[in-house]
Order: sequence, then structure tokens, then C-alpha cells
Amino acid sequence: MSSKDPLLQPYQLKHLRLRNRIMSTAHEPAYSEDGMPKDRYRLYHVEKAKGGIALTMTAGSALVSRDSPPAFGNLHAYRDEIVPWLRRLTDDCHEHDTAVMIQLTHLGRRTSWSSGDWLPVLSPSPLREPAHRAFPKQMEDWDIERIVADYASAAQRMQAAGLDGIEIEAYGHLMDAFWSPATNRRDDDFGGSLDNRLRFTRLVLDAIRASVGPDFIVGVRMVADEQLDRGLSRDEGVEIARRLAADGQVDFLNIIRGHIDTDAGLVKVIPTLGMPSAPHLDFSGQVREAAGIPVFHAARIGDVATARHAVAEGKLDMVGMTRAHLADPHIVRKIEAGREDEIRPCVGATYCLDRIYQGGEALCIHNAATGREQTEPHIIARSSGPRKKVVVIGAGPAGLEAARVSAERGHAVIVLEALPDAGGQVALASLGHRRSELIGIVDWRLAQCDKLGVEFRYNCYAEASDVLAENPDIVIVATGGLPDTECLQSGSELVASSWDLLSDSISPRGEVLLFDDNGGHPGMQAAEKLAQAGCRLEIVTPERFFAPDIGGLNHVAYAEVFEAHDVRITLNKRLLKVERHNGRLLCTLGSDYSDRTWTREVDAVVVEHGTVALDELYLELKPQARNEGAVDYEALVRGEPQQLTRNESGDFQLFRIGDAVSSRNIHAAIYDALRLCKTF
Repeated sequence: MSSKDPLLQPYQLKHLRLRNRIMSTAHEPAYSEDGMPKDRYRLYHVEKAKGGIALTMTAGSALVSRDSPPAFGNLHAYRDEIVPWLRRLTDDCHEHDTAVMIQLTHLGRRTSWSSGDWLPVLSPSPLREPAHRAFPKQMEDWDIERIVADYASAAQRMQAAGLDGIEIEAYGHLMDAFWSPATNRRDDDFGGSLDNRLRFTRLVLDAIRASVGPDFIVGVRMVADEQLDRGLSRDEGVEIARRLAADGQVDFLNIIRGHIDTDAGLVKVIPTLGMPSAPHLDFSGQVREAAGIPVFHAARIGDVATARHAVAEGKLDMVGMTRAHLADPHIVRKIEAGREDEIRPCVGATYCLDRIYQGGEALCIHNAATGREQTEPHIIARSSGPRKKVVVIGAGPAGLEAARVSAERGHAVIVLEALPDAGGQVALASLGHRRSELIGIVDWRLAQCDKLGVEFRYNCYAEASDVLAENPDIVIVATGGLPDTECLQSGSELVASSWDLLSDSISPRGEVLLFDDNGGHPGMQAAEKLAQAGCRLEIVTPERFFAPDIGGLNHVAYAEVFEAHDVRITLNKRLLKVERHNGRLLCTLGSDYSDRTWTREVDAVVVEHGTVALDELYLELKPQARNEGAVDYEALVRGEPQQLTRNESGDFQLFRIGDAVSSRNIHAAIYDALRLCKTF
């Protein structure tokens, strides 16, 4: 791209020259160790610096006080030990001309008293936050005094670490809890009028300035409209922005719209797939115009065209492409080189954020190197060894990633796919309108494979003889699986699978029972489709709550559909058997907690119980392979080549990945392929 590209123009923020207009806003990937940003945390940010980003904002947020216990892997800004760790992170990013800032906060009521040091949770008023479920103590005068001092001390540590600036978090945490009438019911000098509700903020900012001086960059990431009954209105939020700007204590505002105290609220602040792109961009531009100081913003700005529009039209000074950089940390480098078409797209799946609460770490659904920079490469190096012939069977996410990585290594790759098109279960899932963006996982890999010269043969139901005829050096079986409905005591032949429904092989009507014994997207997507088709639907699951593997943000869209269509959800029950009865189906339910049974009479039954591996070809090839399909797990984890030999007469190595091994998810399939094939 030419230097006239709005995204590539430098930006002067006070004394700091930012190399372009793209940033990663503060978020907590939960890569910390003992509250410190050690190697994993550091390398995650350094990768974005290598990729050309102008500003990476660390933490989401770093804690200023001991009585703000971590809720999701937060950094401990209240400890002196953090300074050298942040110094190294900052220095390493500076080597690539990337600025580094950090977000500081007191979580207030957005945490739990039963973690950290088990100190009471605080808030301006003793009102419970639904998401984290703690009943907070109302802050006393001595709480206010010490936390103001804690903010100042934390800011001083960040300055000592060499960071380029700090950002104070004021949405859903302690600071803005003073602003909002929904969370501030005080009748003292910190409640009532807007000036009173801003008093705590001004005390904090004054203390920070006294601590770090007038030149250090200080900003606020603030909610300017909670979109909540009894909450902070648009008018008051914009007025707060004006007053903060007029006070002269802050150098930029980072705008948020919405509230985050419930999953339903949070997903409007951080939209997922199927939701509008950049829903708060215009509003942020309006705040920028009203406040008259630099404004940053990020909320599902996942593509370069939208980011470019945001800057070109003067809506933002710096545009946050945060989740997009989890998918591809080298966005800027690719823009600079005129290779935008090679940017790995963020598909909006929000696996990254949901994974933080489920697995304690942010992971991109289709970039398995993100967060694993210590062991997994974002850029695949060409092999220094001999060129090999790699045959991949299956063009789902696992097979496509195996083909891409093997071809990047310089090998000759052939993909044999039984169906007329690539994609596997991803293609099936993307048939649903709300999840159609998932096809980007497939399309991006097909485009890369095309550039790398990978040969695809579709409508090819490969047998062992077909594979052996290619004289391969390496065979990768990525055949996936088929729906497993054999989880009932009897009557499996009478039920349909979620695949049958999603592929439109069946169109049930009337009363339908969906038994979900998987807990992920396939069952919920099938249920969503049934509900929207007008079926009277009951979801039965043995879980404590429905679909535990999808996470809170992805939960919302399903829950909204189920509410709208009066879907019945039955927890702690199992479908035991199905039989024909009066021209319908009689279902018998049981429970893990008693010997009781219950019955339902319905028109159709759909079962989601994951997949059973399609392993016939693998098992047929196994005796002829040099390694007989065995994997050296120690070498795999260390990132070393597979060198097992169990059959001296074998001419090729054989591996299977993804659901051809066992029923898992998209990320697992792609990770299988990356860490195996990078060593060929």
C-alpha cells in the first residue's frame, strides 16, 4: 500500500509518535504467571510488535490494589516485582518501534471475594454484580483514600517500567461504578450530582499526575453510554468525556458503549459472529467531536476496510483491532506489503474470550500459534531437509491446516477429499446464517494452499491403494468423524443427528426433543434451527447448565432464541431410550441422581453426542507405515521431528489428526496439524 493509506499515517500523541493508526486495546489473555507478565505474556505482545502494530495495550486490567483480586488472570500492578517483567516486555516491543501502555484498574465488584487474599469486594454501593455474583461492601472513607493512593503508586511503577503511558479502566469496574446511577446510591460527597459522582475519578487522576508528572501519557477507557435502564445515559456519558477533557488531566479517551454486568450486556459491548460490524464506531466519533481530544475505540472492527474507514472519516484517532490481532498479529506488515488478501481473518467466533473463563487462557479458534509463541510459529519456516511428498486425506480444518503448513515447509502436498467441496464440519456449521462467517477459516486456508501449489482432488473417496499409489513420504489422515448417536440404551435407529438437521437432510415439525450430551455448538445450533422453524422444542441435557463448552458470550445468542420461542430446557436428565408409540416417538428420560424415569411423547428426536472417528483408512494403512501410526508425544510437545520406527519395511510415516482421532473442536484440529506438520 502507498504511504497515503490512512491506516499507515503516523500519529502524534503528546510527545509520543505512533508509527501508524492501528492498536491492540487492553485485554487480559490470562497468560500471566503469579500475576506477572513473564515469557508467555511478553512474547504474545512482541509478536504483534514484529507484525508492525503501532501500540499494544497490555492488561485488561492490571490491578492497583490487593483487595481487587484477579478475576481472569489479571496482572498485579500493586506489586513492585512487576516492574522488571514489564520493563523487558516494553524494551522488546520498542525494538520493533511499537509503543506499549497498560490498563490499570480496581475491579470493584467485578470479581469474587473467594479468590486472592479473600478480602471483601468493594463498590460505591452494596449492589451485587450478576456476572461475578459477589455482594460488595460499600466503600468507606478510608477505602477511598487508600485506593486513590494505590492508583498513584501503580502508575509510578508503570512509569518506572518504561511504559509509554497508562489507561485507567472505567467501564464495569470501580471507577465508573461511581458515575452510574445504577450502581451509585450514595448520599454523601461521592453520590448524587454528576460532580459528586466524578469526585473519586478526579481524586485518582490528580494523585496519578502528582505521582508521574504532567508529561507521562494518561488516558481513560470509559463508558459513555451504558444503554441500561437507570444506568449512565448517553448525555451524561458524553458530558463526563467533556469534563475529563476540560480538566486537562487525561491525554486520550478510549470509548465503550454498553454495560458488562451480564452476559447479555457484555456481548453488545464485545459483539460475536452474526452481530453487526463496528456497532459503536459512529457513537465513538460523536464523543470525539464533543470532547475535542484524541479518541480510541475497538468493538468488532475486524477487517482492514472498516478500520481504514474509521480513520479516514475522522471517527477515531487510533483504531483498535484487538481480536483481529489474535487471528493475525502481522496485519500491519501485510498491509504495508500490499498483501491484505493474506491476512488471516477474525471470524468473530469469540472462542478467544470465552476460553479465558473456561480454560484460563485466550486462544484463537483458528490460529493455534497465538498465545503459544514460545513453541509455535506464526510464520512457517521452509524446511532445510529434503522435499517430501505429503498426502492428506480430508479437507476439513485439520486437513487444510496440515496441507498449508506442509506446503509452507516446501513439500509437495496432495489433498484427497471425499466430498465435492472443502470444509468438513466447519462448512456444515457455516450453513447457519448467524455462523456463516466461520467459512473464513476454510476460505483463508484454501487461498493459501492455492498460492502454495497444493493439489486438491475432490469427490475422491480414498482407499489404501489410492494413497499408496502416490508413493508418499508422509500420510496424514484427517477424515474427521461421523455423528455418534449410539449413546442410548435402545432406539438409536429412530433418532436423527444434529448433522441431519444442519444439512437440511431432515425438517422436523411439531414436538421435538433434542438430547445434547456434547455441550458445544453443534447441538445448540441444531436447537436454534429447530426453534426458528417453529418446532415445540425441549432440550434435554445431563449437564448442570446447557452447553457448558460454548462460553458466556456465545451463550447469549442461543439463549435469546430459546427465550423468544419458548424452548423448554431440562437439565440433569439423560435420554435413555426411544420407541415407537401411537405413530409418534416415546422417550424415556433418566437421571444420574436417582432411579426415577420420565417420559415424553414427541414427533422427532435429535441427538448430539459428538462424533465417532472415521478411522478405517488409518487402520488399513497402519501396518504398512514405518511408525505404524505411533506418535512420539515428547517430541511433539518439544516441537521436534517424529522419528519413531516400529516397522523397518515401512516406506512412509502415518499420522491422524483432528476428529479422526477423537471428537474435539476446530481449534484442537488446527493445533494438531500445526504442531505436527511444522516439524516435517
